[in-house]
Amino acid sequence: MKLGGDLAAQPSQSRGRAFSEADGGPRGPRDIFQRDRDRIVHSVSFRRLRHKTQVFVAPDGDHFRVRLTHSLEVAQIGRSMARAFGLNEDLTEALCLAHDLGHPPFGHAGEDALSEALSAGGGFDHNGHSLRLVTLLENPYPDFDGLNLSWECLEGLAKHNGPVTNPGWAMAEADAAFPLELGTWPSLEAQVAAIADDIAYDNHDIDDGLRAGILRLEELMELPFVRRLWLAIEKRHPGLDPIKKVKALVRDGIGTMVGDAMEETLRLVREAGVQSIEDVRSFGSALVGFSEALATEERQLKRFLYDRLYNSVPLMPVRKEAQRVISGLAQYYLDNPAGLPKGWQRGEGEVARQRGIADYIAGMTDRFAIARHEELVGPVHLPDRF
Repeated sequence: MKLGGDLAAQPSQSRGRAFSEADGGPRGPRDIFQRDRDRIVHSVSFRRLRHKTQVFVAPDGDHFRVRLTHSLEVAQIGRSMARAFGLNEDLTEALCLAHDLGHPPFGHAGEDALSEALSAGGGFDHNGHSLRLVTLLENPYPDFDGLNLSWECLEGLAKHNGPVTNPGWAMAEADAAFPLELGTWPSLEAQVAAIADDIAYDNHDIDDGLRAGILRLEELMELPFVRRLWLAIEKRHPGLDPIKKVKALVRDGIGTMVGDAMEETLRLVREAGVQSIEDVRSFGSALVGFSEALATEERQLKRFLYDRLYNSVPLMPVRKEAQRVISGLAQYYLDNPAGLPKGWQRGEGEVARQRGIADYIAGMTDRFAIARHEELVGPVHLPDRF
């Protein structure tokens, strides 16, 4: 299923890094995109994903997914697709692994609370914060702040969901320092990373939702996509244990979506006649996607998950308490500027002060945020199950 043309990102043709780096010191036989991936894997922000919420508050000792496991699953899907297409696997993997680095504690619930609490500082957006982390806040190197990732990696992080016409302040700052052509489409590697993210959470959130007892299989069967897969599994494996059937459902869901996306992408690329990465960037629409039929079913699945899982009654107390924790911490540091640890102050003025608070809180894991709230603000009462 190779795409043909000169569509893969080539390390030798990279636009480079914002800061030049000396060749001295042991580096090993790695190209620029391989080093990008490795810098992400070795970053503090990546390690923190182990204790950050995916759907359920980052748990200990159970089987629900967290941001780290989700990112690894996205990378597996994205890498496989990139290999089949003949795209650059290392750049694709780097983008998959880094796409959620900017999430604060408690996932989207925490993001909403943080953005509202610090609106005078420009609010908070996890995509913009991912760029802020890798261009400024991570600091393992002696000669510059950030991870100094390649232009192609930064571009993919900024635009993996398409052109950005109205960037928030964090993304705008990163773009001003190292222009990323925000108005154009990203590389095919970035587009593959984006659809791999959708495929992973669509199917794995079904798995976690069923495991938690919030989703019911009977309700899932209302969805044509799920019902078709389930009936095919029953036909192949009559009498199969229901738990194994659910596992097969998740696998088949991923495989079906990947297969459809690959066939549709091959069709789109051929019809578009693109021959270079610059053709891809200037084409005017995405070239990686689902067929019209599966796209419709995938949107139905997303709506179902929002209604029956993410915004479900059992999870609402968790969401509200998580937001209370983030809002409480933000207000504490607004009221007690001296309580913000050294190194997180961002200069004079209210905007700078609020952005420092956002940087600090966003870097917390779920468990660290809970501990700080209990120490500084008051008790936290999260339901045990979720």
